[in-house]
Amino acid sequence: MSKQTTIEKEIIIEGVGLHTGNKSKMIFKPASANSGIHFIRVDLPNKPDIKADWNSLSTGTAIRGTTIEKGDVKVHTIEHILATCSALGVDNLIIEIDNSEPPITDGSAKLISQQIMAAGIKDLDAVKESYVIKEPISFSDGKTKITAYPSDKFEIDCTIGFEHPFLSHQQASFVITRDTFLTDISPARTFCFDYEIEALQSNGLARGGSLENAIVIGPNEIYNKEPLRYENEFVRHKILDLIGDLALAGKSIKAKIVAEKPGHKSNVSFVKEFVNKAILEKDGKILEESVDTQEQNKEERIINSAEIQKIIPHRYPILMIDRVKLTSDPIRAVGYKCVSGNEPFFQGHFPGKPIMPGVLIVEAMAQTSCVLFLSRPEMKNCLAYFMAIDNVKFRKTVIPGDVLEMKIEVIRDSGRKGKVKGEAYVDGKLATEAEFMFIIVDKEA
Repeated sequence: MSKQTTIEKEIIIEGVGLHTGNKSKMIFKPASANSGIHFIRVDLPNKPDIKADWNSLSTGTAIRGTTIEKGDVKVHTIEHILATCSALGVDNLIIEIDNSEPPITDGSAKLISQQIMAAGIKDLDAVKESYVIKEPISFSDGKTKITAYPSDKFEIDCTIGFEHPFLSHQQASFVITRDTFLTDISPARTFCFDYEIEALQSNGLARGGSLENAIVIGPNEIYNKEPLRYENEFVRHKILDLIGDLALAGKSIKAKIVAEKPGHKSNVSFVKEFVNKAILEKDGKILEESVDTQEQNKEERIINSAEIQKIIPHRYPILMIDRVKLTSDPIRAVGYKCVSGNEPFFQGHFPGKPIMPGVLIVEAMAQTSCVLFLSRPEMKNCLAYFMAIDNVKFRKTVIPGDVLEMKIEVIRDSGRKGKVKGEAYVDGKLATEAEFMFIIVDKEA
């Protein structure tokens, strides 16, 4: 049972805001259970209090930072603070601030993380709630695509790329824990290209930016004296920003987030979509579900990755499914495969233009079929062998960041022999289809 938390003692951080250039002082204070994270503008009459969640998002201002508002009162560029609280597990916090933008410190979340860890994190007498999902949730906007995939952990797989010789492609993937955040993510600094600076400043942004708090990228080098903290520091910072924006959900998240070319505007749009479709869980029990979903779940069974590996013998790197949903009426299976840029087959298929091999899409459908049949109690010590694969058609390429949805329908079931039809979809569009004949045999002793 995970308890809600807050900090043990107060923290003070002072500095200059990245975009406004205003000097500001923040005081982090402990907060009671179930209160969430609040920013209080102590410089204004009546000290307006803005809760940091998706209901307070400011519309049209999430371009180079994330802003919350209450009436005419705003707090800008809060993503690094929220990322730190989310990753370190701080659920409840009061942040008093005497201007409209927090200090940017060195452009990362390193100092904030160090200060919170030094202050200490204490449990409160309330159980933590988490958002969970049973099916993928996707959001697309131009070249940006963000998908949440069911998981029992908080994971992020992020890919970025720009039409720039120094930063054409970077990718990284992490399970977000306190340790990985402190070591691998929080020190990653914000960045911009040299040709953007004049335009940003003319639009009232980056007025507090300098080589002390941002990486500035030239045509073939960075201008900062300090070298990069990681070879792929840029994508790690995008992950930092994404964690912060996702924290606007207001609860912790259990899901694998696959993001391709994310940005604040798309991140916060995704958060709204996610919250509308996710389910709250507390102490392993579902808190909120519609009547329709409850009725549907009477005939559904969700099989996670660990359970899949108890049913079928496949293992990395040939295990091609992450989750399977079974229904009993009609008898069907839907398998899900989150296609990461880290897949080993992308190294050679093809360099510079990664495409998932069609034969592996067929394999993913086949494995989903195996789970459908071998999950039956009487098939506990059996294996499935495919006798024929017919009518295979490839209609759409599958690339990193895609989520494969494999729909399996039983054509004929004769106990230990049968035939199924498989269809693999990406974003609702048919990518591959095939029919399989199989036989089920006992495992050798």
